[in-house]
Amino acid sequence: MPDRSVGTRTIALVGPGGAGKTSLAEALLFAAGTVDRQGSVDAGNSVGDASPEARSRGGSTELNLMHFDFMGDRFVVVDSPGSVGFSADGALAIAAADLAIIVVDPETDRAILAEPALRQLEALGIPRLIFVNKIDQARGSIRGLLEALQPMSAAPLVARQIPIREGEKITGFVDLALERAFHYRPGKASEQIDIPAGLAEREAQDRFHMLEQLADHDDALLEQLLMDEQPDRATIFADLVRETRETLVVPVLFGSALNGFGVRRLMKALRHDAPPPAAAAERLGAKTGCAFVFKIYHGGNMGRLALARVFDGTLSEGAELKTPEGDSVRVGTLFAVQGEKTAKLGRAEAGDVVAIAKAEGVSAGQWLGGAGKGPKLGLPASNYALAITTQERKDDVRLSTALQKLCEEDPSLSWEQDEALHETRLKGISDEHLKVTLGKLKRRYGVAVNAKPPIVGFKESIRKPVTQRGRHKKQSGGHGQFGDAVIEVKPLGRGEGFRFDEKIHGGTVPKQYIPAVEAGVRDALAKGPLGFPVVDVAVTLIDGSYHTVDSSELAFRTAGRIGMNEALALAAPHLLEPVHKVRVTTPGYATSRVTSAIASRRGQMLGMDSRPGWSRWDVVEALVPEVELQGLDAELRSLSQGLATYEAEFDHLAELNGKLAEEVAHQVLEPA
Repeated sequence: MPDRSVGTRTIALVGPGGAGKTSLAEALLFAAGTVDRQGSVDAGNSVGDASPEARSRGGSTELNLMHFDFMGDRFVVVDSPGSVGFSADGALAIAAADLAIIVVDPETDRAILAEPALRQLEALGIPRLIFVNKIDQARGSIRGLLEALQPMSAAPLVARQIPIREGEKITGFVDLALERAFHYRPGKASEQIDIPAGLAEREAQDRFHMLEQLADHDDALLEQLLMDEQPDRATIFADLVRETRETLVVPVLFGSALNGFGVRRLMKALRHDAPPPAAAAERLGAKTGCAFVFKIYHGGNMGRLALARVFDGTLSEGAELKTPEGDSVRVGTLFAVQGEKTAKLGRAEAGDVVAIAKAEGVSAGQWLGGAGKGPKLGLPASNYALAITTQERKDDVRLSTALQKLCEEDPSLSWEQDEALHETRLKGISDEHLKVTLGKLKRRYGVAVNAKPPIVGFKESIRKPVTQRGRHKKQSGGHGQFGDAVIEVKPLGRGEGFRFDEKIHGGTVPKQYIPAVEAGVRDALAKGPLGFPVVDVAVTLIDGSYHTVDSSELAFRTAGRIGMNEALALAAPHLLEPVHKVRVTTPGYATSRVTSAIASRRGQMLGMDSRPGWSRWDVVEALVPEVELQGLDAELRSLSQGLATYEAEFDHLAELNGKLAEEVAHQVLEPA
């Protein structure tokens, strides 16, 4: 039985896609004896990545939760997606973890993709270590790899192991703290061996370097090193534990998840280095007796589940908890989560991660039974959008309910109804993100949709002033309709919008009909002669006439619309396109390619600077037309190994002329 006095520790697995996080989670479960055989992502029999979307993609699309017991301690594994498009799903769970393992590839050009994960953990103050996976495939040196990774971390990277090589192949390691050598055995614990004679000198050098790094935060150890005294093992391990927990150092271990190499050594490090749940609770500002909700999940027979971590006390079914806003929440059945499987729990204790059924009114990021501070996650911007329509009209009502549930699960998803353009827009981080979301929409809720790029918000305006009469006269027996309005239309400065005034003398248009003329003018502004809403015009009602019997508000509204339509056609109408201010964050090696991509999209460069606090990263600012943003996220990913991201916000409307304007107007006036 696990030792409950320590509390369940939560370990987050983070890092770039393809590094092997889910494979490492499977290896941990197998090494702990939780599963009889190690599952494989490629074979489709892993505990994690069990959803149809993850299976078909061959990688994580959402948060995976698993748990295991090892040497009397209990652990929960949070396996977070590595792809930027899905990273928001596990962000809150990572923030509530006790320690994070950054899983990296042994090749430098792939390992450096872990920098965003390293920086985020650093900002959140989460203790962390690096696990260099696929070590059996390594071609370069571990020392060279650490030299490449070190600029990405404010805390020093401390190598706890050095590899043992037989020819070009790594077959084992030397543990620098233990001063013992081990030989890898596939699927089994490593076998202790003598330190190879050829490694003795290097082992001594690297061990001394490790001790020097630890001594930077331990004066007593520093004094021992200066006096050429050999510190005892207990001192070294105590320093490793303390400095890791205080985020003063980042230990580095290596192995192979698929073969089980180094996995048990990693698990032993977790037993000692991972702090108890109280440390995470303190970091999050948690008060006594509370649980932190990090995700809402809809699905299966259990309906809505709130995934939460208990930080203090005992949580039982039926308990009444208060939200920070003072609302009461009744706790439903509690479940432990193992991939896609759940098991009912009698109660949850400090550190446990549970799924709470029927927790209505609870949202992700909320505290139950106490209070705390919400972590600043720095989620990637949701720039990608699709306009969606149901394939069957009968699904229109179900669509909004389903979208609401999907957005509740995923903080990077949102949707809106654009009334002006008559579009339902779904927004996410990337094209891949929304593709997976639409797959869930159909699989879970039976709602199939058609998707296309949203309509770009083109506008139109005028270049010259025009005076035009709008006259509406209709006689069909009985009272007729008569309205007559003369309007003066002038262009306004960009961004000034719409202005209406009147200069009626002698009652040529009775005062009660003047608002109707304005309403008719506004009707005409909804769609100008080029097919788009009209902006930046001033209209003045200067004259007109009326009939004592046949005039009415409707007649003058119609006259106002007729006059405005005719005036706009004569006032040199022209197109305006929305232009966004774009801020691209990119690794330095891709900056020149990024700027070229922006230029090819008619972008206007505003400036470039180094990213504050990040080595070898740049921030590029530019003005880019909205129509050119389509596909920009995918292009940036392809240019930067998936690392470059951007944020965009509307800046201004700019005149569009020439061939591009003709193409836009043709598409609207003569639709295919």
